[in-house]
Amino acid sequence: MSVLPLMRLGDHSGGMNDIETLPRTVLWLSAHPEPRSLTAELRTRGVEHLRARGHRVLDSDLYTMGWDPVLRAADGGLSDAPDRRFRVSEDTRAAHLAGRQDPAVAREQEKLVAADALVVQFPLWWYGMPAILKGWFDRVLVSGFAFGTDPSTGRRLRFEQGPFLGKRALVALTLGDRPAAIGPRGKSGELTELLFGLLHGSLAYTGFDVLPPWSLPSADRLEDADPAAEDLGARLDGLFEEAPLPYRPQFTGDYTEQWELAPHVRPGETGLSIHLDAPHRGGDVA
Repeated sequence: MSVLPLMRLGDHSGGMNDIETLPRTVLWLSAHPEPRSLTAELRTRGVEHLRARGHRVLDSDLYTMGWDPVLRAADGGLSDAPDRRFRVSEDTRAAHLAGRQDPAVAREQEKLVAADALVVQFPLWWYGMPAILKGWFDRVLVSGFAFGTDPSTGRRLRFEQGPFLGKRALVALTLGDRPAAIGPRGKSGELTELLFGLLHGSLAYTGFDVLPPWSLPSADRLEDADPAAEDLGARLDGLFEEAPLPYRPQFTGDYTEQWELAPHVRPGETGLSIHLDAPHRGGDVA
C-alpha cells in the first residue's frame, strides 16, 4: 500500500465543502507504560471527547499493543538474505511497495491513510519522545509511503508536496517543567523549538498541517485532571479549524538548492524560528 502519488484531503468529486460537513477520522497515537497514568486518562477522555462530537477515532496505544519499536533488516525484507547489506531507506521502500512489510507496520500505515488528523500524545522524557514512539516513526514513515519521489512525475514529496497534505497533526504532551521553562526565555527552550524535530522534521516534512502543540507543564504535581482534560478538549474542538504553524514551504523560493534559507529571507537572523514565516510565541501565531 502506498499513498504515492500525492493526494489531497479534498480530492473528490464534491470538493472540500462537502467533506467539511462530515465527521472526520482521527488517529490517536500515544505512548505511556502505565494504564493508570495521567497520559492514559487524558487519552481516554480525549478520545471520548472526539467521539461525542461524531468523529471516528482510531486508537494506537503503543504499550498496550506491544509495539516493537526496533527497525531491523526484516523491515526491508532481508530476513532471508543475511549476507546482504541492509540499505535502510531503499529496502524498506521496496518492501512497502511490494507489500512485504510486517503486517503490524502495514496496519499502522492503513490507519494513517484513513485519518484526516493525527494526535500524537506522550510524556516528554529527556526532551524527546519515549523510545517506543520514536520507533513507530522509524518503522511506519518509510520512503515510498510518507516521503519520496512521485514515480510518474519525479516530483519530490515533502513539506508542501508531502503525501499527507491536507491532514492535520496535533502533538499533546505532559512534562515536568514549569510553564515558564518552556517559554521564549525558558531554560528548556520555547516549546515549538524544543519539538522542532517532530513538528517540522517529521510531521511538516511529510505534508501535515501542524498545529501549535498542547502541553501540560508540572504534570507530576497535578492533583485534579479535570481542568487539563477540559483544556485539551477545547484544543480538540479546533482540530480542523485552528491555524497551523506557518512553516515555510520548501520549493517556492525561500530556500536555496542546498536547503538553506535564502539570503533575502530574514537576512542576518539565525535559529529555528526563521523557518516560520510569521512570529510564533507560546502557541500564538502573529
